[in-house]
Amino acid sequence: MLDGLMRRLIDPPLNRAGRMLAARGIGADAVTLAGLGAGLLAAGLLAAGAPGWGAILPLVAGRLADGLDGAIARATRKTDFGGFLDIACDFLFYAAIPLAFVLRDPANGAAGAFLLASFYVNGATFLGFAVLAAKRGMDSNARGEKSLYFTAGLLEGSETIAFFLFICLFPGLFMPAAWVFGGLCFVTAASRVMLARRLFVDLPPEPPFR
Repeated sequence: MLDGLMRRLIDPPLNRAGRMLAARGIGADAVTLAGLGAGLLAAGLLAAGAPGWGAILPLVAGRLADGLDGAIARATRKTDFGGFLDIACDFLFYAAIPLAFVLRDPANGAAGAFLLASFYVNGATFLGFAVLAAKRGMDSNARGEKSLYFTAGLLEGSETIAFFLFICLFPGLFMPAAWVFGGLCFVTAASRVMLARRLFVDLPPEPPFR
């Protein structure tokens, strides 16, 4: 819901930084992997029982790298593999944080499983929508220039990062926060299904064979 606004605020400085990094020969894929490493470090710290605030710096650094990789790609050359790698690393990071809280305290297991299930369903509807949008030639830059079609939703990347920061600062509230956020993720997925039902009910005509 907030990604469109956030992109307008952060894209100009990210693009400037991306051009500077690209000029120094730093590749987008390398930054993607560095960002994943930082995110997994945050998850590892949480799983090991470190103070939640100690995971904030690597978590924020990882998300900053997630924005910079696209800026570097725009300053050099965007590739389909780069977009694929970016989304794969994003999904791994988003799964790692809830898993870390379950490993940190097994009492978080049910809430963590519910949250991961909601991420799974939300991700499936997101990717499925993107596939059909690409099939129909749809395009959107409302969330910045992306390799995939990004649909708006109640919960997007900005809200998810805010949620992660919240549970890092207040790890004792993980269980109620996970149940609430997971429920809203299911609402987001359901709204995307309804949008797809409205937009994709009829297949476009097949081009004639020549």
